[in-house]
Amino acid sequence: MSKFSDYNFKDQKALVRVDFNVPLDDQFKITDDNRMKASMPSIQKILKDGGSVILMSHFGRPKDGPLDKYSLKHLVGHLQELLGAGTKVLFANDSIGDDAINKSKNLKPGEVLLLENLRFYKEEEKGDEGFAEKLGKLGDVYVNDAFGTAHRAHASTAIVAKFFPADKKMFGLLMEKEVESAERILHKAEKPFLAIIGGAKVSDKILIIENLLDKATDIIIGGGMAYTFFKAEGGKIGNSLCEEDRLDTALDLIKKAEEKNVCIHLPADSIIADKFDADAEVSGSLSNNIPDSWMGLDIGQMATESFCRVISNSKTILWNGPMGVFEWDKFQHGTKAIALAIADATKNGAFSLVGGGDSVAAVNKFQLADKVSFVSTGGGAMLEYFEGKVLPGIAAIQS
Repeated sequence: MSKFSDYNFKDQKALVRVDFNVPLDDQFKITDDNRMKASMPSIQKILKDGGSVILMSHFGRPKDGPLDKYSLKHLVGHLQELLGAGTKVLFANDSIGDDAINKSKNLKPGEVLLLENLRFYKEEEKGDEGFAEKLGKLGDVYVNDAFGTAHRAHASTAIVAKFFPADKKMFGLLMEKEVESAERILHKAEKPFLAIIGGAKVSDKILIIENLLDKATDIIIGGGMAYTFFKAEGGKIGNSLCEEDRLDTALDLIKKAEEKNVCIHLPADSIIADKFDADAEVSGSLSNNIPDSWMGLDIGQMATESFCRVISNSKTILWNGPMGVFEWDKFQHGTKAIALAIADATKNGAFSLVGGGDSVAAVNKFQLADKVSFVSTGGGAMLEYFEGKVLPGIAAIQS
């Protein structure tokens, strides 16, 4: 495996796997271009060296072959804007057919070719070797810069790498930073190490909590999943979210944490609502004594202050999952306070990694993305990485 920043791409055609799976509105306008922007440094480095770039990505979940609404042609204009008028951007109407072969063969240094949606071929998600080999023939060098799909053993993310020698396959700058940041949390975390785990369900986060019990000093549990813990301990949680079939799991996690000397912090109080609605009646309550027919939708003042104290004392912070329904103004206070406390801790020298769709949406909403150490672009991939799983897209480059 070569190091991207040390590699000279002069006269090389770089086949780059990016994650251009961006949201579009009804007029095919991009509503959030963060994923495209994130891959620009890698693309620009290749072009600056005097190489050319062949971009491949999936887009949406087309079930039955090509569909206009899932065509990557809708991104060409914006890609051109991001790269600037000086860069010629071409589009191939397939990913392994004649158009892709001819356009990649004739690609000149400084030019960019975007291939059509890889998922128009069933072989992509099946990890088909023949399909991967055809993709591999389009470029001289393979660069994986799509951390968001690194947990999938698809043709373009894992299989294609085997058709390139070790010195011709590498992570792009984004992927490199993702892997370095994740490795720093998992293997080189400075103590006290705090993991903040939020979201709706315990079942979604069991593996990550279990894996972190061997690494973290403290674990904060917030969001809907906290009420499963309170109910497991005999608390009254009203109509709050609860996974009845996970009560034993919650007790088991608390017991394991005690055995490993890891401090689990649950929110002492909650902001409660009389219904699940942005305009609900709002009140406050102890989290283990919520009145019938009311539900917890955010952490309360005591929990917020206590959590912020833990954050300020931490040297390494991993944040995955919000503290409440932060999309609604009445229930955003806890998540915003946590985000601000992480930004403060980072300013004071802590290393902070924010990952998972909702946490990333929160730091963006509160305009704090540049105030934390690193914001991961890969929701599912990051989760699996912290669960201790081997990610095929990473293993394919490192092997």
